[in-house]
Amino acid sequence: MKIKSLMDRQIPGRKVHGIAAALLPYEPDGRVSVETFQRNLADTQSAGLMNAVNMDTGYVNYLDDCERQDVLRWAREALGKDAPFVAGAYIEGQAGDVVSLYRRQMDTIVSYGGTPILFQTSRLHGKTPEEKVAVYREAARGYSQVLAFELGSMFAPNGEIFDEETFLGLLDIPEIKGLKHSSLDRLKELERHTLRDARRPAF
Repeated sequence: MKIKSLMDRQIPGRKVHGIAAALLPYEPDGRVSVETFQRNLADTQSAGLMNAVNMDTGYVNYLDDCERQDVLRWAREALGKDAPFVAGAYIEGQAGDVVSLYRRQMDTIVSYGGTPILFQTSRLHGKTPEEKVAVYREAARGYSQVLAFELGSMFAPNGEIFDEETFLGLLDIPEIKGLKHSSLDRLKELERHTLRDARRPAF
């Protein structure tokens, strides 16, 4: 692919909505450095970016439910009453129905005023596009806004890069407003943009 053809696919003038995943810092004795964490969140917000907590940079895969809720509480305290933020719903390794597990965490995130972003689960690996989309549709049903996550397996074994049919199915779920794409493949990312622009430009 030539540089000119890449440039021709760009749509100038789109408003960028920046979201920064927050590191969860620790003290030498193993305690979370809450003051540092909250100061970093406030600084990120002041810089004009929305914060995302309980992400992989926040060690969400190592936190239990109580610790994840502590992070939500610290984020709300640091950002103020009405400031928006995103928070990961991570269910890998947990027993139970996938949709119910997602919605339980999503309810907690929303109770703190956050927007849930759904980490992928290996329990959907090998499922058909219809089955995967059905899980996301049921998990997102009724929420005002949800984000999805597409994470290459080089980053985490529970991640996967969706096939085109699955991606298009996610575009058709009205509650899902956007998707984080991490494939390290710029052409794949541009293909996602093309599909989005044709199907749901505001996604």
